[in-house]
Amino acid sequence: MKKAKLFGLGVVALSSTLLLAACGSKSDDSSKDSSKTDNHSVALVTDIGGVDDRSFNQSAWEGLQEWGKKHDMKKGTGGYDYIQSNDASQYTTNVNSAVQNGFKTIFGIGYLLAPSIKEAAAQNANVNFAIIDDVVEADNVVSATFKDNEAAYLAGVAAAETTTTNKVGFIGGEEGAVIDRFQAGFEKGVEDTAKKLGKEVTVDVQYAGSFGDPAKGKALAASMYQNNADIIYHASGGTGAGVFQEAKAIDEQLTESELATKQVWVIGVDSDQQDEGKFKTKDGKEANFTLTSTLKGVGAAVEDISTRALDDKFPGGQHLEYGLKDGGVSITDGYLSDAAKKAIDEAKQEIIDGKITIPEAPEK
Repeated sequence: MKKAKLFGLGVVALSSTLLLAACGSKSDDSSKDSSKTDNHSVALVTDIGGVDDRSFNQSAWEGLQEWGKKHDMKKGTGGYDYIQSNDASQYTTNVNSAVQNGFKTIFGIGYLLAPSIKEAAAQNANVNFAIIDDVVEADNVVSATFKDNEAAYLAGVAAAETTTTNKVGFIGGEEGAVIDRFQAGFEKGVEDTAKKLGKEVTVDVQYAGSFGDPAKGKALAASMYQNNADIIYHASGGTGAGVFQEAKAIDEQLTESELATKQVWVIGVDSDQQDEGKFKTKDGKEANFTLTSTLKGVGAAVEDISTRALDDKFPGGQHLEYGLKDGGVSITDGYLSDAAKKAIDEAKQEIIDGKITIPEAPEK
């Protein structure tokens, strides 16, 4: 499989605004050529968690909606749409349903859909397929992966710079190569930054075993916070909703004056989750507990690949990688201190310059 980097991919803090990569784009006039749009359609098959997960799936769907609007296409068969997976047993059925409904380009959103995409691609050589967060080697499949460990490293810098208890947490969805990158990057960022600051910061790592179990996420977060962690970075999709629920339950019991010493924080993932951190203190002060969020250009990647397919330039057989250097991953300023933002900026440049090596898997 050919490996390529997609340069110029925009990642932005507001999930409602997605930037289309310049690579393979066309002018506004040609993009609305009805002879092309009438013969092309795109569908997403989501992972569990759905298009309202405020994270991975939602970012993908927002990107496809933006693409549809730009090309005057309608939601539904013959235009653009999504098929939601509520359980892993539905992946293959949903991908096949997208094929049967005549969609020309079909995305599997998440590495768990890779086997279903691979099987469907082998049976439907005239259909374009895309897999997000994994690699499927086939001429009619484009694989898009992200250097999550780079953004996660910056989250680790943020956590180590901010923690007052010197204990932070990481909650993953399901164990595997993708979430390994998040865990490894976060742990390395915490470790390197703690050393620079002359302190020791421990990381409590737990997995929910699911990307769609908010109750488990809440229980894991409660245990971590009770054990003195004051910041949790989650890479758990819809399960992360429970992490936010627990942080809110704790922080809304504090008065404004207590926030400086007792507040707990969450680091969001994949899209800017600042809105999920809004709360009111016990004495009515509006505040926020989303310290920052790592960003992943899933929506922008979906937009770009869909446009290339529309232009008859579908990058089948290629592996597109998105990292800090090309803007494929990033991190928000959130509620970080000036010192934390400075440390993150320095670390980001060192990563881009190749001065920091970040592992893709945690030490076992």
